[in-house]
Order: sequence, then structure tokens, then C-alpha cells
Amino acid sequence: MSGRARREEAVDVVWSGDWVAERLGVALEGDGELHELLGLALRRNPKRAHLLVSNVLGKHVPQKPSVVYGAGYGLGERVRALLGAEEARRAVVLGYAETATGLGHAVADGLRDAPYLHSTRRPVAGVAQAGGFEEAHSHATSHLLLPEDPELLAGGAEASTLVLVDDEFSTGNTVLNTIRALHETHPRERYVIVALVDMRSAGDRDRLTAFAAEIGARVDLVTRSSGTVTLPEGVLERGQALVADQEAEQAGRADEAVAGVAPAPVTRVALDWPAEVPDGGRHGFTPAHRAALEAALPGMAERIAGALDSDVRRVLVLGFEELMYAPLRLGTALEAAMGSGAEIRYSTTTRSPVLAVDDPGYAIRTRLVFPAHDDPADGPGDRYAYNVAGAGFDAVVAVVDSTADTPELHAPDGLLARLAAHTGQVLLAVVPSYTPTPVQEPAVLPEPLRGPDFSSYAPEDVGWLLQDLSDTELEAPTEEREEAIQSGGAHYAESLPVEYQPSAEYQALFTAALDTSAARIARAVGTVTETVLAERGPRPVLVSLARAGTPVGVLMRHWARHRHGLDLPHYAISIVRGRGIDATALRWLAAHHDPADVVFVDGWTGKGAITRELAAAIEEFEASGGPGGSVGPAGFDPEIAVLADPGGCVRTYGTREDFLIPSACLNSTVSGLISRTVLRADLVGPDDFHGAKFYRGLAEADVSGDFLAAVTARFDEVADQVDAETKELLAADRAPTWEGWAAVERISEEYGIHDVNLVKPGVGETTRVLLRRVPWKILAKRGAGTDLTHIRLLAEQRGVPVEEVDDLPYSCVGLIHPRFTRGATGADGKAVQGA
Repeated sequence: MSGRARREEAVDVVWSGDWVAERLGVALEGDGELHELLGLALRRNPKRAHLLVSNVLGKHVPQKPSVVYGAGYGLGERVRALLGAEEARRAVVLGYAETATGLGHAVADGLRDAPYLHSTRRPVAGVAQAGGFEEAHSHATSHLLLPEDPELLAGGAEASTLVLVDDEFSTGNTVLNTIRALHETHPRERYVIVALVDMRSAGDRDRLTAFAAEIGARVDLVTRSSGTVTLPEGVLERGQALVADQEAEQAGRADEAVAGVAPAPVTRVALDWPAEVPDGGRHGFTPAHRAALEAALPGMAERIAGALDSDVRRVLVLGFEELMYAPLRLGTALEAAMGSGAEIRYSTTTRSPVLAVDDPGYAIRTRLVFPAHDDPADGPGDRYAYNVAGAGFDAVVAVVDSTADTPELHAPDGLLARLAAHTGQVLLAVVPSYTPTPVQEPAVLPEPLRGPDFSSYAPEDVGWLLQDLSDTELEAPTEEREEAIQSGGAHYAESLPVEYQPSAEYQALFTAALDTSAARIARAVGTVTETVLAERGPRPVLVSLARAGTPVGVLMRHWARHRHGLDLPHYAISIVRGRGIDATALRWLAAHHDPADVVFVDGWTGKGAITRELAAAIEEFEASGGPGGSVGPAGFDPEIAVLADPGGCVRTYGTREDFLIPSACLNSTVSGLISRTVLRADLVGPDDFHGAKFYRGLAEADVSGDFLAAVTARFDEVADQVDAETKELLAADRAPTWEGWAAVERISEEYGIHDVNLVKPGVGETTRVLLRRVPWKILAKRGAGTDLTHIRLLAEQRGVPVEEVDDLPYSCVGLIHPRFTRGATGADGKAVQGA
């Protein structure tokens, strides 16, 4: 008996969920069809270990195109019968990216005359966002709604029924999030939820009933099958451990070609896709589009069939992530064109990482891994094709849109090369990516800068939303800058201080401080990261405030990857006290990510000036209409996550202790060799990012990598403490007390300064005073200890007095020389007490 025959026989008698069920105790119970529709697999995900794998969706398991299309179309016919022909014609169908884009489209076909839209994770320049929502358990959460017709989702008293389509209805969270978000702006009286399977618990069912009553709308449910998933206690942890064990066992095994068989040739086939038909429902798909596509499908299928070798009998039509409907319909047309003598199957590639186990009782037998090839907004990463390798296909027809027809697709490790190693022939069919017209041309936004061209950080660690001013002379002597700033003649962000070059003694202090505090910092990094993941979703977009926040953002990114396998996007943005945040950078973020995912990150709080500055700047940006100026607010959350919050200014922090953070001891040499940010009218235009310099010449003194390595090396050591502290923090009252601001106001009056901007509380801010400004005196908390060793050394080098005081809520406070002029310094240029 051949291997293929053995596999088909095994599939007939073994449920493709047995492997997971036996090892984790996961039970799948329901009507008689449920085990035929679903299998089980495991994935690396901090929210849910198991994956329900559909046998009729056409995502992970190759299936006959007619079966996949028929499953969705049949559900659409049931919705049409539920609503009646007239209301079905007025309904709008909304499918979910990425797994249900094709299913939702087939449901819309079953309603016959309903327009269709699916959510997307691909931002499109020039297309206004009509809404968005979150998928809490997914590996990639942000859904955007980008209809070409802004009235498509309009609500009101005469609003049509909204039909929401997903592959499975497991808890109902995603659908409820969608309805809640859309109902707030476009209320309607009726919603219909459609899914292949309904796997909700009794509590989830009650929640839907209560939700419908809460919003005052009728919510119906149409599914093909129903059941429940029973998960034993501890299944998430045991599932993650099982995945880790399997991955370790499989480590080093590469996807290899069939022994002795040369890779298949790759041939491009011209589809002649009708120009007026969109590639899918990303921007809407109307009944007129549907009619044009139906007329063109037979001809396109004939062109594919004509390009296949004469002896080809078993063909896979492979779609691409959200591009599911176009390849599905090409597959159904190819079935008709090639007749009963051919066996056609359909599936698509996916972003979702799933464990593969070659066992008849497991739903994902094989996995092909290849790099993303559509320049995704959240950065590069691996993509997957399941149950393709070793499946015995004579040919694979890869269908992508033109956005994804990139060099990465054709690279030696790209998708086409991976497929060519497992089949006799590969055809590439490219569907033109649809761009809505007319498109209002937006301002051309610059792209982020990355190392090694800008900064010494690895390119994946941070994208700098800055412009490179490295060749511009911006440095000015410290005293000259201070006089100009205090006299009102210049803003501090219009020039740069001369980069402080530490003495050997001071450098040794940094090294010693890093050695003694690395574990403490690692604990704070872990705590703030876990808090963000718990409260802001499993895939936040980290946006650090350059530059003090950037080392913290990089460390948070490393923690998320080390503990959870998450590859979080991270950018650095400029904010300037008194001038606000970089609005061009915010527009860039809104164009490439859901603003609701953005988490602003900083190093520490002092008195909370930047916290207030950010809140005011975001409020102003949102009030202006967000990124487009007229399409409504973007939805940025101004709350900052910080490593240390001694000022009591924020809710999300790693610690509220005022301790020495070694990255505050140095300037660019611990921050990727990047300067402070610069905002000057002659250098920064309305559509430019703020500026900064890359100090390439300081490479020999750069300890940015050393700082990261020392802290990340302690992650495992502090993991248990982090878990305990995070649990306590999430249950605690973390409301800001602003006690730091009150202390600064008191000190400002007590010392006759009368300007809170000249009072810099905390170890980090005091260090900045000594390195960049003209210090007057340092207030040190009596008995503060080794956290202030570097402060005392810098003060001694600059001739600045250190005054020991009691009842200080910080370890120290730096006072900038009040009423400064260069005449208020001594002959050696050092600040003196009298002014």
C-alpha cells in the first residue's frame, strides 16, 4: 500500500484531534458532524494553546474548493431565508481577517445581492479608517475597516442588517467587540452572526443575550454545527510546555525537497483578471463586482489549466493570507474546467504559527515556513503553509495579489522556492491589488530610520521616527545654551549640548552600577511589560519617547520575545516640552498600526511634566481630527508606561522606587549613539519627523549593547518575582498621586527658584542636569547610598555643592542655576551659588 493510501485510510478512522485530546485532556463534544468539521492542533500563544482546525474552511487543511465555497454559500442561503429576500438584499456582510475573508464572501454570495466587506490588517495609504476592533486571543489583533464607500457601514433608524461572519464562534468576544464598536457610531436594529461552528459555553451564550438587551438590538445566530470545548485546569501551561518540547525535538529539521527530486519549475500565468473587479472585500465588493467576476472565471480557469503539464492530476490552489476568495473561486472554476479526471484542492498561507506533528491524529501534519512577502506594516516575520509538504500534489497554483509579488516571494527561501521543493510544477497567478478611487493623495510621510545606518541598535529592535541631522552643526556650549533658554531667546530643543565624554573613573562607575542593578532593572522591565500585555492586549505597539525611553522600549521588546515568543513592533518618537509630540510621527503610526494598540514608553518620571505634555499633545492631535484632519480622532491612549515612577505620575510602571538606572548615567553611548531630539523650524517642516544625530564617531565608547545584554541575562532569574509583582500590581490601586509634582512646587518656592522647570527630581533627571545644563546645587536624601555615587562624582567634577536633606520623596533633586547668565559663573566656567 502506498504512503498516500495509508494516510487516506488513517484519516478515515482516526480523528484529527486525538493527539491533542489524549495529551492535554481537551474534549470536543457536540453534534454528529462536529468531528468531521474540526480537528485540533497546538500553537504558541499566551492566551490560548489549542487551535480548532476546520476541515471545510480552506485555511490550514487543503479541501475541495467546491466544498469550501459550498459551506459558506449554504450559510448565506440560510441567512437569506431568515431575513427574507428584501432585507437580505439590503444587508451588509462583514467578514473577519484573516481566516474568514473567503468564508464571509461566500456567505455574501449566498445572500445573492448583499455587498461585502472584510476587516484587514493591511493599512492602505489614502483610505480613511471607518473603524477597528480587537481579537483578544489572536496572534495578531488589530482589525481595520477600510470601505471605499464611507456609507457602507452607516447606521440609523433605516439601517440594514449587519451580518458578521467568522470561522468559529468560540467565546463571542471578537464579535461583541465589533458590534459594540460599530453600534456606538452606526447603531442598527438587527445583527446576524454567522459561523461554521458555535463552541460557546453556557455563560458565553448568556452574555450574548444580555449584550443584545443592553444595546437594544436583535442578534441572531446562524451556524452549521455546535458543541463545546472542555479545557482541563492548567491546559494553557501544559500546552505551552508540550509545544516547547515538540519544537525542541524538531529543532534543526529543515523543510527539505523530496529526496532525489529537483525543485519544480516556477511559471507565471497571466490571469487577465477583470480590471473593474477588486481582488477581494478589503474595500468592499458589490453585486456588480460579483457579476463581472462570475463572467470572467471560466476564462481564467482555462488559462490556468492550459499552463499545467499534461500529466498533472492532483492540484493545489494556494491562496495568500487575507486573499482567500479570489483563489477559492479560481479553484471552483478549475474544478469545472478540468472535470472529474483531476483532483483539485484549496488552502491558503497564514500568519498564524502552529505546531506541526506528523501523526494521523493531529490536524497539522506538515509545515512550510517562509518570510513575509508583502511588506507588512508590523514588520518582517515568518509565514506558513500547512499540510502542503508531503501531500502528493502534482502541481501548486500560488495565487497572490500584486502587493505581495515582491523579491521576497521569489527569494531562495521564499514561498515559491519552498513550494517547488514539494511538487512537480508551480504556477504563479497574480491578482492586481485593488486601490479605491478616487484617492485623496496624502502627504508623503517619511519612513523610520533603523540601524546600522542610524543607531547602533539592531534594525528589528527599534524604528526611529526621526530625520537624520548628523551632518548639521547643532551643538552649543552648555553655558551658552542655558543663557539662551532661560532668557527666552531659544528653546532647549533647537540645539544640542556637547556630548559628555565620561572619564575613566566615571565609566567604571557605570560598569559597577550596571553590574549591581541589572537584576533590579530586569525585574522592573518584566513587571511593566507583563502589565502592558495584560491590560493593553497581547500585541501592543511600543512607542518609546526618544531617547531616554528607547532603551526601555528595546528591553520590553526583548522580554516579550523571551517570555512569550512575541515580536512586538517598537518605534521611537520625539516629544518636546512646551512644543508637544511629533504629529507627523503620529500620522505615520496611525497609517501603519491601529492607534489603540500604541503604548507610549518612557524611562522614568520626575515631576510628571512629560506625562502631562503627552496627554495635552494627544488631546490636541485627536481634537484636530487625527491623522487625516477630517476623518475623526485616531484613538491614541496618552498613558505612559515607565520603568520607574518615583513621581507617582502614571498607572503603568515597573517600580515606584527612585533608584539608579544605569542608562541615565550616560547620553548617546547607552542609547544607540543617538542624540537628543531636535525641533527647529528651519530644519523640520510640517511633514517632517523631528530630527536627531547619529554619533558614529563614538562607536568605540558605545555600551548600548552591553546594557541590553547585562539586563536580558537576568530575565530568567527574576521571572518568578515578576509574576508575583505583576499579579499584585494588577489588583492594586495604581492611581497617580502626583506627589512628585507637589514636592517640586514646594522645593521651587523654598529655594527661591519660582520655576518648576528648573527643579529636576530623581536620579535620572539629576544626572541630566549635571550632564547637559548648568547646575546650581544638588539636594541628596540623607543616607541615599550607592545610587548617588555617580551624582557625587559629577557634582565634584563640575564644582556643584551637594546638600544633604531630610523628607525628600526622591533620592536626589537637581536644581538648575536660576536666572542664569554667563556672568553668574566663576572664572573657570563652573556655576556658583550666587546669581
